Amino acid sequence: MTAKTIVKAGLLGTLLAGLATQAAWAFPANMATSGATNPPVGHYEFCKTMPRECRQNASTGQPGVLTREGWKTLLQVNYDVNEAVTPMTDKDIYGVEERWAYPDTVGDCEDYVLLKRKKLIEDGFSPSDLLITVVLQPNGDGHAVLTVRTDRGDFVLDNMRNKVLLWSDTEYTFLKRQSTENAGRWVKLQDGRAVAVGTVRTQ
Repeated sequence: MTAKTIVKAGLLGTLLAGLATQAAWAFPANMATSGATNPPVGHYEFCKTMPRECRQNASTGQPGVLTREGWKTLLQVNYDVNEAVTPMTDKDIYGVEERWAYPDTVGDCEDYVLLKRKKLIEDGFSPSDLLITVVLQPNGDGHAVLTVRTDRGDFVLDNMRNKVLLWSDTEYTFLKRQSTENAGRWVKLQDGRAVAVGTVRTQ
């Protein structure tokens, strides 16, 4: 058994054990939203150049069922993209402050997210359950992660770690994410830990 297989098996066991005690958690398994908000500037510009990535979703309104195979796929995609892409700022790559794009070998946080979302759609996940999300790090910096909506809760794929966590188990404050109905629209999140912030850059 490889080290990666051991890690994946351990994470699966942790997930199943955690789900058994879900009722005792302080935060709900799925995030609550509270109305429309403006998209990040980088995503707005991305949608202008890639309109097919920002269209209406065929959503039932209910999150997808998380199977064992689906969980393994989440772990694999998160790990593979994190290993394949080297973190680098848009300023260093493109000479501009903010540009969202699919990465080849380098990218910043939202580029990781775009690639993970693309790969999971190719693996059969519904676009309405794969939501780019803006969060606030404990140091006050903005960051982008991918939220995967499931019947077991909202899980976070992050370029800063290979472990896939339930949203409420992360150290982040969740600010806003894509709408489940339309990939080009965004909604505010009710975190319970949120603070008053202005426009947050996802660098």
